[in-house]
Amino acid sequence: MKNIICNGFLNSKDLLGLEYLQKEELQLILNLVNDFKNFFLVSNTKSSILSGKTLITLFYEPSTRTRISFELAAKKLSAEVLNITVNTSSVVKGESLIDTGKTLEAMKADFIVIRHYFSGAPNILARTLKTSIINAGDGFHEHPTQGLLDLYTIYESKKTFCNLKVLLVGDILHSRVAKSNIWALTKMGAQVAVVGPSTLIPASIQELGVKVYYDFDKALVDTDVINILRIQLERQQENFFPSVHEYVKLYQLTKKRLLKAKSDVLVMHPGPINRGIEISSEVADSTNTVINKQVTNGIAVRMAVLYLLNKRKL
Repeated sequence: MKNIICNGFLNSKDLLGLEYLQKEELQLILNLVNDFKNFFLVSNTKSSILSGKTLITLFYEPSTRTRISFELAAKKLSAEVLNITVNTSSVVKGESLIDTGKTLEAMKADFIVIRHYFSGAPNILARTLKTSIINAGDGFHEHPTQGLLDLYTIYESKKTFCNLKVLLVGDILHSRVAKSNIWALTKMGAQVAVVGPSTLIPASIQELGVKVYYDFDKALVDTDVINILRIQLERQQENFFPSVHEYVKLYQLTKKRLLKAKSDVLVMHPGPINRGIEISSEVADSTNTVINKQVTNGIAVRMAVLYLLNKRKL
């Protein structure tokens, strides 16, 4: 990894959201990711970049991809990794988020990767602790490393964001992935649009510089990238559409609908996918789909983020 030189840094010891990063910082991360991806895919050795450092994952919500990829990224950089299982920790005895964070800091944690159902939870820890806090998804707010890996996956394929038409589909209202994607893509110069039922589109979303559609077929025309979002029934306290059957009819990405987009369109999904609901199996397994590539890229992105935050702390 000696060929990687950090010519810039994130604005703080933490990564809380892409809203807080400048275009230059986003580009810096993109430039680093390719080196880390090559190292991860090709090398059978570990880098010593985080030797002697400890990373703790603190997840108040379930995760497969994010949690494991952070663990793999940290171990590839020689960090010690510990996972806190919240439902078997002192949290179930009533311990507060801040007290949990202070406990982990007292144990000399260098990085805390937190996923929480409360929007703003990572920000609270970041203001309280000297330990670096990385937001792995907070409520309806943001999921910055997912946004970065989506950004890199697009950049890797399309080589530019200029005039690129990116469509986010589905549950925009409850999606932290959508917010991070919008912040990052608009800053990099892409043309971002959202489509879904009117009840799942935030009323003020246009203020973020995106175009709003309710007709999926119209929104697909001449699109370069389609990012399908999962319907988050676990976050919905009321019915936002009449039935799953109706949602499938109007908003499922099928092979027939895919023909309305550009022939080289990228189909993305942050996972886990609900086959037969937001996306058909035929499309999920098609050559246009880069869902598994997103997973691999997620490890490289998180390696780059850890590297940059560590440089900032030195």
